Amino acid sequence: MSDESAAPAGPLAGIRVLDLTRVLAGPYCTMTLGDLGAEVIKVERPGTGDDTRAWGPPWAGTESAYYLSTNRNKKSITLNLKEPRAQEIIRELAAKSDVVVENFRPGSLERMGIGYEQLSALNPRLVWATVSGYGRRGPDATKPGYDFVVQGEAGIMAITGEVEGEPMKVGVAIVDITTGLFATVGITAALRERDHSGKGQRVDANLYASAIAWLVNVASNTLVSGNDAGRYGNAHANIVPYQAFEARDGYMSIAVGTDRQFRDLCKIIGDESLADDERFATNAQRVANRGELVAILQDAFKTRDAEHWLTACREAIIPSGAIRSVLDVMQHPQTEALNMVQELEHVTAGAVKVTGVPFELSRTPAEVRLPPPALGQHTDEVLSGLLALSPKAIAELRAGGVV
Repeated sequence: MSDESAAPAGPLAGIRVLDLTRVLAGPYCTMTLGDLGAEVIKVERPGTGDDTRAWGPPWAGTESAYYLSTNRNKKSITLNLKEPRAQEIIRELAAKSDVVVENFRPGSLERMGIGYEQLSALNPRLVWATVSGYGRRGPDATKPGYDFVVQGEAGIMAITGEVEGEPMKVGVAIVDITTGLFATVGITAALRERDHSGKGQRVDANLYASAIAWLVNVASNTLVSGNDAGRYGNAHANIVPYQAFEARDGYMSIAVGTDRQFRDLCKIIGDESLADDERFATNAQRVANRGELVAILQDAFKTRDAEHWLTACREAIIPSGAIRSVLDVMQHPQTEALNMVQELEHVTAGAVKVTGVPFELSRTPAEVRLPPPALGQHTDEVLSGLLALSPKAIAELRAGGVV
């Protein structure tokens, strides 16, 4: 990492975010804002903090790997929001912030006097982002939202897994992550609009709508055809061949997107006649005769090692790749070239590795600046620096169970 003091400021430098989120979707959003240069103040429960602090093993010292994954570039303060004085502190912090991000149950913050209407009345420029399970209206609006459940309810599990197998979730909490990104897009758009109007507004992102948006072409297929979608395993609903194949020594992925690529693939396996076969000459025909073609290709691929086929595909500019383990990915030269693994010095755990920022800005780069904070690590710093509380006042808050 470069020296922070010498690095260009990120595009959101000068923006302060009050982070009232926990677990994954909300923290992923606020981490991304922090990567972009915003000052993120994460509010956590005294004693326990974000739920994910307990989601281990594995651990880095006393910090869970799960918590470390989504909380870099933040400062942590503790506040017991059941206490009236803590609620006052939230109001004071919101008055000095640009963005609030929260994922509390509907009505919880309002009952404490720190909901959207109450805080935006204090700070009309405040951009308020709510991350929820099902949105603020509709029959499911009050249901708790969990990524795994929503993957089932929004159709993702129905199209994931083997053709004859059980419905299957994606290997990571992709709906949480997508929702966090959609919230980030909404927040940055609202900040941009505020530059013109001088007014904040409310941003809503929810798991259910995000999962439906995530269906993209599969949803479009259903809407256009009127036919329900099914599972294709590692295959593609609209393109053939576009899936994992088993080579002699393991699995690989082949993604043929054009008729030219298919013709070249036929040359590679030594059967050019396939490209002229009326069953396979066009993609539409290949989709219609998927089973026959895949069986032919699979028999061919099993005769040689994966690297032989992948080398030939690379030379023919056919999209293809090895199917790597996560450990292999973390150690791969391409991962290193993109700075997607970075090391930070944590206040208690020492050197910890985190994933890097997955996008680049040429002039005002996003950056991994701060390690994920220890619980309440910045409480005194924020309360004394931002709210000008004295050490004695902070000590009284701590003695009273407020922080």
